[in-house]
Amino acid sequence: MERADLETYQVQLSQVETALALDPDNAELTSLANELKELIQLTNTALAQQEAASSSKSDRKTASSTPTQTWTAGDECLAKYSVDGSWYPARITFIGGSTDNRVYSIVFKGYNTTELVKAAEIKPLPPNYVNLNPPVSAKRKLTKQEEEERERKKKKNEKKVEIRAQKAKEQTHKQATWQKFTKKSEKKGVHIAGVAGTSIFKTPDNPLGRVGVTGSGKGMTEVVLPGKHKFTPGDEDA
Repeated sequence: MERADLETYQVQLSQVETALALDPDNAELTSLANELKELIQLTNTALAQQEAASSSKSDRKTASSTPTQTWTAGDECLAKYSVDGSWYPARITFIGGSTDNRVYSIVFKGYNTTELVKAAEIKPLPPNYVNLNPPVSAKRKLTKQEEEERERKKKKNEKKVEIRAQKAKEQTHKQATWQKFTKKSEKKGVHIAGVAGTSIFKTPDNPLGRVGVTGSGKGMTEVVLPGKHKFTPGDEDA
């Protein structure tokens, strides 16, 4: 069925409608007009189906003649952001799904957000793309969840810095207190092992001294062992 047939039917309907204007009560002309209208409607439907089928074949032919992009993990690309539908530079971190329905895990550059996208949602970088950080105006806006996560991490890091500073302050105070104590001890003539370069494990000057023993260098305490009691006959009388 061709478009020329449709034009013929439309001309015939126009002629019948002209005749009906002169003779509105003519049943034969009225029936013919209704048949022509149905025929025109069917013809339009058939032509539309033919055009759709032809377009589908053309698309399949174009798709088969155009080589598909083969992606691997680590490739850089442009990916569509699900929030605003815009395209941003990204890097592929993982590829899953079946051969006919690939799913790509991507990370947008400058962000830690991971998204799963389909093949239609990624495309190669343009030839004139320069691998530099995009200007502020080109960066996508963070979602509410991403902003909350960034704020939480910021507060957590600030808390860590505050705790470290407090611990360093306490350690400095302890060191100052100990140094003050040792200076007072030195002035009073009290010797503290481990201070002023001395150590309790230092070898004493006295050859009789022992390492690690307080007061080392002094003589050993004499120990008197008890002797056995000798029995004599006079002991019983006593």
